[in-house]
Amino acid sequence: MGRRKFWGWGEVGAGPDEQAARRIGSAIAERFGGALEELLPVPDAASLALPEPRVAAPAALASICRTDPETRAAHTYGKSWRDVIRALHGDFSPAPDCVLFPGDESELAAALDWCAGARVAAIPYGGGTSVVGGVEPAVGSDYRGAVSLDLSRLSRVLEIDRVSRAARIQAGILGPALEDALRPEGLTLRHFPQSFEFSSLGGWIATRAGGHYATLYTHIDDFVESLRVLTPSGVVETRRLPGSGAGPAPERLFLGSEGTLGVITEAWMRLQERPRFRAQASLGFSGAAGFARAAEVVRRISQAGLFPSNCRLLDANEALTSGAGDGGAALLVLGFESADHPPDARMQRALELCREGGAEGPEAAGATRSNGDAPRDPGASAWRSAFLQAPYLRDVLARASVISETFETAVTWDRFAGLHEAVSEAVRDAARRVCGRATLACRFTHVYPDGPAPYYTVLAPGRRGSELAQWAEIKSAASEAILRCGGTITHHHAVGRDHRAGYAAERPELFARALRAAKRELDPAGILNPGCLLEPAR
Repeated sequence: MGRRKFWGWGEVGAGPDEQAARRIGSAIAERFGGALEELLPVPDAASLALPEPRVAAPAALASICRTDPETRAAHTYGKSWRDVIRALHGDFSPAPDCVLFPGDESELAAALDWCAGARVAAIPYGGGTSVVGGVEPAVGSDYRGAVSLDLSRLSRVLEIDRVSRAARIQAGILGPALEDALRPEGLTLRHFPQSFEFSSLGGWIATRAGGHYATLYTHIDDFVESLRVLTPSGVVETRRLPGSGAGPAPERLFLGSEGTLGVITEAWMRLQERPRFRAQASLGFSGAAGFARAAEVVRRISQAGLFPSNCRLLDANEALTSGAGDGGAALLVLGFESADHPPDARMQRALELCREGGAEGPEAAGATRSNGDAPRDPGASAWRSAFLQAPYLRDVLARASVISETFETAVTWDRFAGLHEAVSEAVRDAARRVCGRATLACRFTHVYPDGPAPYYTVLAPGRRGSELAQWAEIKSAASEAILRCGGTITHHHAVGRDHRAGYAAERPELFARALRAAKRELDPAGILNPGCLLEPAR
């Protein structure tokens, strides 16, 4: 892997070049009826202005400590639009005082001991792809300083149990390296979030990340067999079991804990055989009610027990933006896969449900693909390519001061229509009020028998220097509408700092007190990622 950008997505040199970036910026500006402002320049590592470190690591940690400006800058933010715009404006004020790279648990334990004794906040850092402020060292004045605990050296597959189809894996391993290690055994974790290339196993677990599967195995939770977690109070290691009814499962406490209760160092993960058979199709639903009709079809598919691996529904705007459609119809991208048998029968039944719901186009009659080497369905290929390129495009939009925000939720089917209408109206109103014009798109990322997970993308022209204030108004309007209509503040992007108020509004208060009590027991000094998930303890 090459050198990562310290300010935005991906590796240095990857993504659109300067000429392509100007073309993209001009196209977006034209869409909003204006002219392209000069693109914000890409930050230069040599001219970084970071605050002076407030604390210094002790000599015992000197060999794993880095304090150079580029490393500190790279560990200041995650990869949300808000993070990128602050970096483009040269604001790295929350930078950690230093970055520690423990190579084993003893070095990690020494780092936690120092932080607890010196009243220094410790921010666990996997791949740094958080889009909700989950790795930002914004810890306030109650701490003498803050360090980023980079787990990238804990990056091996330690053991594979081929019989049980499981592996013991260190938490710092990134997605591609993990799959490369499993491939010789014919196995796969098959968890592919959009951030797959640059995110870590520990990060997926700590944030309850959503992955490849649109149904059935939607979150990393489904693949966790057991965990090993290092806390300031000691080690928690859970047992490997296929299932148990013995009280609350201890590993579940750390799923979604976002580095606030302990640092995940290892996990036994359930694996699968690599798929050999696939079936793919894309289907259009035209007209003003096309998206609503397609949503009803998706409900029927999800409740039929067919369990497609891909069941992404794109509204007309989303289909147009991704290049998978012409903007005149909603698009349903379907996929089935298996390591054991052709999935043709399940695809054919899904296509029958689509035709009954008014699906249009030649794909509705649907030849399926039952060979792992077969070409992809054109609609699915276009959507997948746009999906993988989206973070690079988002960086270009930030340079053009175009607000590009995404927010996702999940809601029961009976409430979906009301939520969709209210959220769309609230976001459009806020974006038009503060930006003048806006476009809004929606897709389903995951679906369940009892409800969908809609994912919204809003684009709006920003005013240079005011982008963050405009973003905040749009974000607030979206969050308020989602909670008011019975949705969750996040389906798979985690809580972090950005969603903390929304999370507090939806969780029971008695549970919140129990969670705070667990943190006091596991992290008595309150050093682990303060302000993330929970309000900082004083």
